[in-house]
Amino acid sequence: MKKSQKFVATSLIVTAVFCVISAVFMAVCLDNIRNTSNSTINRLVSVLLEKYPDVSEREIAEILNDKAEYSDTSKVFNKYGINVKKDWLSYSNQGSEKYIVISVAITILFGAVFIALLCTYFKLQKSQTMEIAKRIERINLGDYSLQIDENSEDELSVLDNQIYRTAVKFREQAENSRKEKENLQKSLQDISHQLKTPLTSIIVMVENILDDDDMPLEIRREFLCDIKHNTSTISFLVQSLLTLSKLDAESINFKFANESIESVIAECIKNTAVMAEICNVSIETACNDVTLNCDKKWLCEALTNIVKNCIEHSQNGNIKITADHNKLYTKISIKDNGSGIAKEDLPHIFERFYKGKNSSDDSVGIGLALAKSIIEKQGGYITVSSEIDKGSEFVIKFFNN
Repeated sequence: MKKSQKFVATSLIVTAVFCVISAVFMAVCLDNIRNTSNSTINRLVSVLLEKYPDVSEREIAEILNDKAEYSDTSKVFNKYGINVKKDWLSYSNQGSEKYIVISVAITILFGAVFIALLCTYFKLQKSQTMEIAKRIERINLGDYSLQIDENSEDELSVLDNQIYRTAVKFREQAENSRKEKENLQKSLQDISHQLKTPLTSIIVMVENILDDDDMPLEIRREFLCDIKHNTSTISFLVQSLLTLSKLDAESINFKFANESIESVIAECIKNTAVMAEICNVSIETACNDVTLNCDKKWLCEALTNIVKNCIEHSQNGNIKITADHNKLYTKISIKDNGSGIAKEDLPHIFERFYKGKNSSDDSVGIGLALAKSIIEKQGGYITVSSEIDKGSEFVIKFFNN
């Protein structure tokens, strides 16, 4: 029960108890007054009968039940030395003053208890408010610990928890903002580093062509081919970095649909056919009529990058792509029999711009990072296992849920 509800319930109980006690006390007082009055009347009747034995009981009853009204009863009592404003009619009734004192005492006691409860409630409220203020101060100092055992269900505890959640949310936003700035800075450094080499080569070759008007046609053509190759590298690099940036910013809207894995792999083989032919690499598939809820375009992009990496390391070799489905997940495997990946390179193989020992000179180390990011954004994950001179296997799994 909330503290405010407890306070209201306690107040109502105290009030009810006070009303019951007051009612009982007043009933006792009235009964005592009635008994005293009856006793006084009995004495008067006894005295009357003793002095006037001729008076009948009927006459006495008429006198006691007389409804006549007296204009001023105080004058009648004053003749007998009784002041109705100060004195009681009967001597025994003088003890009734104690009932008034007791009533006043009970009322004061009730008021004191009620005020004590009210002060206790306000004190608890103030204590909780101070605790919340201290919590906010600790949060401002970087302490986000939450004392679960001190929580309750009252309004201030709910407010305290909401303040904690808001503070944690702001901290996460600040942390994400800091990470985004760090990632942006790192990306700019990586871009600068990756673009520096091809741009420098292009500038040098263009300057040689411009400075030497008599340069042989064969050398000039060779320079132009190198310039074209470097510009293609820069274009691929920039496009990949832009794609990675969009994935990091979650600005790419994936269009999910039930797609045939066989059609996705067929598109991937089509994209790498020229490269596979140049490297004399054969590609086999076994998809077993598997379907997957995915974005076909982006999944094909990821698989193409993985297959390209396998082709680069499998000169005159073979690549086998399989797909399988069970009750838990859908699995895609891409396995080659190439040069493999060094053991020390395996933990870093999906890092951006990382180039392993067996990487080709043309590799920029971004294809696998891009593939991993695309797969994870679609709810899957990728792993790799490899042995030197025995090949590598990339395994992609998408859980059914």
